[in-house]
Amino acid sequence: MSLIDRLKQLADKHEEELIANRHHLHANPELSFEEYETAAFVQKQLKVYGIPFKAEVAGTGIVALVKGKNPTKKVVALRGDMDALPITEKNEVPYRSKNPGVMHACGHDVHTTSLLGAARLLNEVKDSFEGTVKFLFQPGEERIPGGASLMIKDGALQNPSPAAIIGQHVMPQIPVGKVGFREGMYMASADEIYFTVKGKGGHGAMPEMNIDPVLITSHIIVALQQIVSRHANPKIPSVLSFGKVTANGATNVIPDEVKVEGTFRTMNEEWRASAHQKIKTMAESIAEGMGGSCEIEIRKGYPYLENHPELTRLCREAAVEYLGEENVVDLDLWMAAEDFSYYSHELDACFYRLGVRNEAKGITSSVHTPTFNIDEGALKIGAGLMAWLAVKSLQENSREPA
Repeated sequence: MSLIDRLKQLADKHEEELIANRHHLHANPELSFEEYETAAFVQKQLKVYGIPFKAEVAGTGIVALVKGKNPTKKVVALRGDMDALPITEKNEVPYRSKNPGVMHACGHDVHTTSLLGAARLLNEVKDSFEGTVKFLFQPGEERIPGGASLMIKDGALQNPSPAAIIGQHVMPQIPVGKVGFREGMYMASADEIYFTVKGKGGHGAMPEMNIDPVLITSHIIVALQQIVSRHANPKIPSVLSFGKVTANGATNVIPDEVKVEGTFRTMNEEWRASAHQKIKTMAESIAEGMGGSCEIEIRKGYPYLENHPELTRLCREAAVEYLGEENVVDLDLWMAAEDFSYYSHELDACFYRLGVRNEAKGITSSVHTPTFNIDEGALKIGAGLMAWLAVKSLQENSREPA
């Protein structure tokens, strides 16, 4: 029996365990950097599988290794994130969240389950491939500074150093049974913008005695749209949006200050830095020119995500082998952000999408919503395909690890 058929057979064999693991994780979600019970569960399963690991990497992270024949020939890494979101679940399922106000609404329970499954599958066929597979169970994807950056700082990509890294993420827009890939630029950087416009409040009927921060803020928000429309290279995707404006005045009360929160996203690091400075300069200058002041803070989030073309092409071809051409789709640019991007700036990376949608079952909700769920037929695909992608990556251009 070929190795790909063995992996498919093992994924089928362990499907019930995959579902049980996912149910446990989904029912016991934990917020970013608080994944203590999740990490304990992962460690317990790895011990059952006989897979060596290192715990407490970047806090609650775990790094495990499965060594095939000639383990130093090449190393590739697989990554799965473990944290949940501050959302109250509305799904009426037996495995709904037991933790009030916390939910696996972004599918990280699926990612952790798939990575555990891939580790088990590869450990059971380790005599059939050469090289080593490194498994990164990562905390804190949902919160700046991002668990990926902390895992890297804590040496997760060292001893041994992988030549490539592969990650997957659920996508409810894609039907179960299908996966999606994109070469090159894929996801955006994401920065948080906070500014406070200060003026002089007073009675709304006597504007001449006030410095109106509401008016100043309106001019700043409108003017800042020029950053994208007139300063950005139109070939570089860019988004500048403001989602929160707080002016605690009244119909006849002009407040002393206005607070604004927004986001800036793009796919070019040089333009990103330049845009930050332009946003700051423009906001401060407009406020000063209208008699007020503006205090601005831009919190740098994740960088943009770059899928290495050759690795992604290899993974796409491997997915076609595993699932069939009709079940592999091409992805468009995505202006959301992912801290997997940090890995993509360190080594060859491929971040792909796992379909979880099933309209017939009513499983259509987007991620980050209280009704998000998956068709669990995706779990054996998630585990089996990750294992197969690791094997194929080990076979390609093998070289000694650093």
